[in-house]
Amino acid sequence: MASMRALQKKAPGPGLELCEVEIPQIRPDQVLVKIEMAAICGTDLHIYNWDTWSANRVSPPVTIGHEFAGRIVEVGENVTGLAEGTLVTAEGHFTCGRCYYCRTGQGHICDDVKILGVDVDGIFAEYAAIDAENIWPLPDGFDPAIGAVHDPLGNAVHSAYVHGLTGKNVIVTGCGPIGLFCIALARQAGARAVFASDMNEYRIELAKQLGADHVINGGSEDLETVVKPATGIGADVLLEMSGSSQALASGLRSLRKGGAASLLGIFSSNVSIDLDAVIFNQLTLYGINGRRMFDTWFQMQAALEAGLDITPVITHRFKFEEYDEAMALMNSGRCGKVLLVP
Repeated sequence: MASMRALQKKAPGPGLELCEVEIPQIRPDQVLVKIEMAAICGTDLHIYNWDTWSANRVSPPVTIGHEFAGRIVEVGENVTGLAEGTLVTAEGHFTCGRCYYCRTGQGHICDDVKILGVDVDGIFAEYAAIDAENIWPLPDGFDPAIGAVHDPLGNAVHSAYVHGLTGKNVIVTGCGPIGLFCIALARQAGARAVFASDMNEYRIELAKQLGADHVINGGSEDLETVVKPATGIGADVLLEMSGSSQALASGLRSLRKGGAASLLGIFSSNVSIDLDAVIFNQLTLYGINGRRMFDTWFQMQAALEAGLDITPVITHRFKFEEYDEAMALMNSGRCGKVLLVP
């Protein structure tokens, strides 16, 4: 059997191993993709660091990674509508198609979802087998780097497009890659003003590049004291991307009565919310999980075709064998989106 290189979590514990493994054999309903560009997600960093979540969720050995762009090199015998040579990316959640959620158009919260690079071998490899129904073809001449970040961009689109952002005052708490995407989306949608907060100076500078009108360092400034005077009554929308209880609390306090919030950031421990403020201020809270399949993907495609520019979010590229250096940079927080090139 022909072999390839793959980054695997071989056993419990920190780190990864660059291995020689067999090129996967595809099922009749799959395609084989030669990976051109891979992006590192926070999930991959958790698995690399081997934190409590990873120890309870991941069963080694597994090839990790789920954000990519690549070309189809083999098509399963039952697959139609896809051809060899096509540049593609993919939705990384494989759904059962049978549960209540799948059958009511809510496959993104499927009861029996399998995640690429967590439950099944992922794309930090030279080749990957992907279910054909999850494949998203990209246009001819499309930048593979942008293709590789469709997954996190989709999270931002799902979070932002729950709300009509045109003419709205929008807060983004947390300026990691998804928060930065949200700033770009709010700008494109014609938001009246965009307020962004973070404690990382590197990402604060990126937020300015993406077009935030007001950038607040949450460690030294109070978000509410900036938002309330600038808007008169408070912001219309909060996009919470940080997973910080402090940022969430300040963001909710900065909303006007009748405002709404999308919550995507993952919190490391239980969070207390002032429900009296939510109730008496008539706030609406939306929990965001992944991307709607495939509503969000069509919205994302439309935004990119309309000129959405997210290139400043992609800040670093590393060779596959430089994965330790890439992960160290991710841990430092002095980066936007980090790519790996097989």
